[in-house]
Amino acid sequence: MEHLKRRCGVLLHPTSLPSTHGIGCFGDEALAFVDLLKSAKVTLWQILPLGPTGYGDSPYAARSTFAGNELLIDLKTLAYDGYLEVEDVLVAPEFPLDRIDYEAVRKFKEPLLVKAADAFLADNEPEITAQYEAFCKENAWWLDDYALYQVLCGVYNDSRWYSVWPEALRLRDSEALLEARSTHAIEIERFKVLQFLFFSQYARVKEYANQHQVSIVGDIPIFVAPDSVDAWANRHLFKMDAQGVQTASSGVPPDAFSDEGQHWGNPVYNWKEHEKDGFAWWIKRIEKTLEVCDIIRIDHFRGFAAYWEIPKGEQTAINGKWVPSPGKKLFAALKKALGDDIPLIAEDLGVITADVEELRDSNNLPGMKILQFAFGLKDGALDTTNLYLPHNCQYNSVIYTGTHDNNTTRGWYSALDPTTKDKVRRYLEAPDDQIVWQMIRVMLLSASKDAVLPMQDLLDLGAEARMNVPSTCGQSNWSWRLKSLDIEEWRIDRLRGLIEIYGREGL
Repeated sequence: MEHLKRRCGVLLHPTSLPSTHGIGCFGDEALAFVDLLKSAKVTLWQILPLGPTGYGDSPYAARSTFAGNELLIDLKTLAYDGYLEVEDVLVAPEFPLDRIDYEAVRKFKEPLLVKAADAFLADNEPEITAQYEAFCKENAWWLDDYALYQVLCGVYNDSRWYSVWPEALRLRDSEALLEARSTHAIEIERFKVLQFLFFSQYARVKEYANQHQVSIVGDIPIFVAPDSVDAWANRHLFKMDAQGVQTASSGVPPDAFSDEGQHWGNPVYNWKEHEKDGFAWWIKRIEKTLEVCDIIRIDHFRGFAAYWEIPKGEQTAINGKWVPSPGKKLFAALKKALGDDIPLIAEDLGVITADVEELRDSNNLPGMKILQFAFGLKDGALDTTNLYLPHNCQYNSVIYTGTHDNNTTRGWYSALDPTTKDKVRRYLEAPDDQIVWQMIRVMLLSASKDAVLPMQDLLDLGAEARMNVPSTCGQSNWSWRLKSLDIEEWRIDRLRGLIEIYGREGL
């Protein structure tokens, strides 16, 4: 019988790493986290999208699908490389230890990033200059527009290019763009430098992870943000009118959780235009992400079969409709360009129909199983046919205790009604204080080839450590972070023991 490789992963976005500068970054703490994973025999590190965030600080609403979030650049490394003074990084405000105050972080960090970029440009070290110039040339197809976009966001103090910017810039008049590039040449060059520094620092972290047998699981949101360079520079790829105004938006229909559905507001794709050039933009998107990640999770995979389209002017998702997507053609084009075995994970949660399952299975993509969703009741009894229960999971899937959009497992269990709590305890054969560890255990023993737990569950943290509450814009969203990497040794030992006994060492 063929041996089937099984792995265990931990979900932690780099912003959640501890740091004296208020937000996690690609410094020594990132390397120390890899060491922590290695010591537990964890072989997957799952992260969220790495793009630069805008209003709301959501990594799923980035200003670019190709660029990196400059706030993840490590200041200490910049000082070590000679682009900042030691005093710049030693003296910092007293940031919260367990949360990110994005406004305070930007106020402290962005001026130092500008200072470092200027020092970089003043440095005439030939080898580094050659590397930078090669980076700019290789990435000019997205970098030039991104740098200009970020500068214009600053000039007009708003990223809503479609309603705030002057018409000539909004509609990308060639003369207006040329004038803007000339007027703001220095500021544009700074953003290019920061992107070079971002990817240079991240490459060091990824290389270190891979050397320690840890693979990076990245993430791609299916849609782009309306206030993004992707939408501004590629209006023809989205359903927009001649003025750049969206004629339709994305979302999900009403369901048991929401009578009005969810109105996300993202521009939806003009798939006919994508088909005209063989899905070139999508091919570049997957290819670029594979340069920084070993595996890609695609958020809202069902949108490749059909997506919920909400007409212009609607305030809720009620009057939307399902619109087919050319998923089969898209994945055929991806395979032709990038090979048959693209390492993807399909986020197939929500309303999953036969066509979604067929698209996933025909491309041999693992779907997701969320253990917190497994304990639904039927006539007061546990529904033992629930496909998320570990005893029903198939090998070609990735099982999670919960994701960034769920409560922590401790928080989830605490909020359950008494009847469901009883079923959970009986299924796990565990008292209240052992529920989280037993959830981790049964997840690891499941047949799913990969099993991933959020860092919060390893620490058995409650709802106060939740990463995100969907459809809200609270300050607590996307802001949770570790106070320290000094994790109790027994937690590492216990996880390692479970990984070993259930054969999840990635061998």
